[in-house]
Amino acid sequence: MIPESASQAAKLLREDRTLQAQGLYINPGGLCIHIRSNSTEFIEQLAVYFSHVAVEACDAAVSIEAYDTDVLTLDVDWTDWPREPGKTGRKDAIHELADGRLLRKVRTGMLFLQSTEAVIAAGPCRALDNQVINFINSQYMNWLQRQGWLICHAAALDLNGHGVGIAGLSGGGKSTLMLALMDKPGVAYVTNDRLFIKRDNGTVRAAGIPKMPRINPGTIVHNPVLHGLIGADRRSELLALPKDELWHLEEKHDAMIATLYGAERVLQESRLDTFLVLNWSRDTRDATRLDAVDLAARQDLLPAIMKSPGPFYQLADGSLYQASMCADPQLYLDALQGVQILEASGRVDTELLKDKLYTWITGRQAQ
Repeated sequence: MIPESASQAAKLLREDRTLQAQGLYINPGGLCIHIRSNSTEFIEQLAVYFSHVAVEACDAAVSIEAYDTDVLTLDVDWTDWPREPGKTGRKDAIHELADGRLLRKVRTGMLFLQSTEAVIAAGPCRALDNQVINFINSQYMNWLQRQGWLICHAAALDLNGHGVGIAGLSGGGKSTLMLALMDKPGVAYVTNDRLFIKRDNGTVRAAGIPKMPRINPGTIVHNPVLHGLIGADRRSELLALPKDELWHLEEKHDAMIATLYGAERVLQESRLDTFLVLNWSRDTRDATRLDAVDLAARQDLLPAIMKSPGPFYQLADGSLYQASMCADPQLYLDALQGVQILEASGRVDTELLKDKLYTWITGRQAQ
């Protein structure tokens, strides 16, 4: 049967599987989400990951079903979702329903249903838990955007109440810099790759999502706090690689911030005062610079900040975000008015920039 509605798609994904009575409640930023699965083991996995936002129980606004199964095959016509500029390869494919959307991860075969009727993940959930975690977070992201928050492709941290966003093109080193700054006193983690901003009574709020950084070996090998994520022998192998090869090596590891640095150094929200855009390069010998810029005059930096809501975004009226839709740059310019915009240029030097940025911000706070 080719599903035409969300209820038909849900029936295909559920089959005769039974959800366990035990579930997980999380409450990021005021949205109660209830997650249930046919696998107790998978719920236990999620409970560890979301421990910093887990609650005993709450009045759930979103209910998610996660069916741990083999890869499922549906007889539908899939349409590739276009990648953002700079991204290559096939990632997501969609099938539109009358009242929702089916989505398939091309590389893994994981299936997802996004609708007002049901919110479902189906496939090897335990083995591909990161994809389900992203799906869970997408529900919180939907809720934020429906309330007027803008999505940014950025990391963020808090320095003694001073929020700092860090944007850059994919692979530009924002996670590496953010984690390096975690070594500094007074720094707390807000988010790694999805930052939400909103003007409120003259200030700009910055909210993160309960998603831990997924980092590559190039970030791990030079940060002593992260060395435990890989073995000593593997670290030696990686350090022997050419620097450029190590920088581009894709081998993801979860950096559990609460475990590495302490639960008290994880915040859900901060007041955004500074936004750094990494516009540096590994292919130059120019000195690493940190300069204040006027974003209205440097709108070439906006693509590094702006982010598409993506194929899971469901608007308040139940309609789904379309790939043909485009974000309005003026919304970002308006939201970031009064926020200090910094540009890092020249050659990539994380240690140097870490110290420059920390000195700049602490000096500004002392004024």
